Amino acid sequence: MKTTPKSIVKYSFAILFIAGVFLSLQIGFVPGISAGRNFRDFVLEMAAFLPLMFILVGLFDVWLPRSIIERHVGSKSGIWGSLWVILLAMLQAGPLYGAFPVAQILWKKGCSIRNIFVYLGAFTTMKIPMLTFEIGFLGLRFSLLRTLITLPVFIIIAVIMEAMFKQNGFVVLNPAEEGVQNRAKASLALPQTDEDQ
Repeated sequence: MKTTPKSIVKYSFAILFIAGVFLSLQIGFVPGISAGRNFRDFVLEMAAFLPLMFILVGLFDVWLPRSIIERHVGSKSGIWGSLWVILLAMLQAGPLYGAFPVAQILWKKGCSIRNIFVYLGAFTTMKIPMLTFEIGFLGLRFSLLRTLITLPVFIIIAVIMEAMFKQNGFVVLNPAEEGVQNRAKASLALPQTDEDQ
C-alpha cells in the first residue's frame, strides 16, 4: 500500500494517540497510561462482541424474508411496527455500536426510516439488562418515569426525521438496488459507437 500525504493526514489522530500512549508509558504520565488502558479494554470488548453480532445478523439476513420485515415494520406498518422494533431493542444486549449492524439489516430488508430511528432510540434507553440495572440502583418509579418521557421523544424525533428525509427527496436504497442503478447510470454515460447508432 502506497503511503501518501492524504493517508497520513487521514490517520494522523490515530498515529498521535498511539505515540502519546507510548510516550506516556516511557515517562509515567498517568492520564496517558489510563487512556491507553481504556482504549485497549474497548478494543478487546469489540473483538469479543462484534464477531458474534455479525454472525447473528448474517443468519437474520439469510433466514428472514424481506416480505415479513416490510409487513411488520415497513412504511405501512403504523404504530405496530414501532412496537415491534421497540420490543426487538428491549430484548437485545450490548453497547450501542452493536445496534448499527441490526439497523442496517432492517433497512436492507425494508424497514421504514421511522422505525429504524425508533429502534436506535429504544436500544439506547430501554434494553432489559439496562432497565434492571437502573431499577436496582434508582428505583422502579424513576425508571418508569424516565421511560415514559424518553420514549415519546424518540418516536417524535423519528417521525420528524422521516418527514425531513422525504421532503428533501432522500431515498434509501438497498445495496442490490443501488448496484443496479449505478450500472444503469454508467451504461447511459458511455459514448455510443457507430455500431450502436
